[in-house]
Amino acid sequence: MKILFVCTGNTCRSPMAEAIARKVVIERGFPDIDVTSAGTSAWDGSAASDGAMLVGLERHFDLRGHAAQQITRALVDESDVVLTMGPHHLERVEALGGTGKAFMLTSFPARGAAGRAISDPIGGDLDMYRSTADELEAEVRRVIDRLAAERVSGAS
Repeated sequence: MKILFVCTGNTCRSPMAEAIARKVVIERGFPDIDVTSAGTSAWDGSAASDGAMLVGLERHFDLRGHAAQQITRALVDESDVVLTMGPHHLERVEALGGTGKAFMLTSFPARGAAGRAISDPIGGDLDMYRSTADELEAEVRRVIDRLAAERVSGAS
C-alpha cells in the first residue's frame, strides 16, 4: 500500500506527516506500507523547513534527507490513498485524478466529510511547529490504525 501526503510547499506539514507515518509503520510492523509526500506548489529539491527539521530531531523522526517534490498525476496514480492537509490540496489532487482515493487527513475515511485543515506552521515559531506535529501525530496514527483494521477485516 502506498500513502501520499500533500500540502503546499512540501517543506513542513507533508514531510512531517510522511516522517511520522514512516515511524508508525515501523513501530506497528507494517513493512508493506510505503509513504511519500508532495506539494501543490513545491519547489523541487527544497529541504524541509528549519522548524520541521528541529521538531523532527526532538521527536526522533529524520527529515535531513527530505527533498520537496511537486505533485504530479503519476504520483497520484501510483498512490492507494492520498491524504491532504487542507481542502485546496484535496481539490488539486482530485483534478489530477485522485477522486475516490483522496481525503483530507482529518476526515479520512469519510468521503466528502468536512474535515479541518492541519495548521500550517510556515513562518511561525518552534511552538507552532510542535503544535502542528502534535496534530499530525494524532491524525497519522489514527489513519494507520484504520487502514490496518480495514486490511485485517478485508483479509477475513
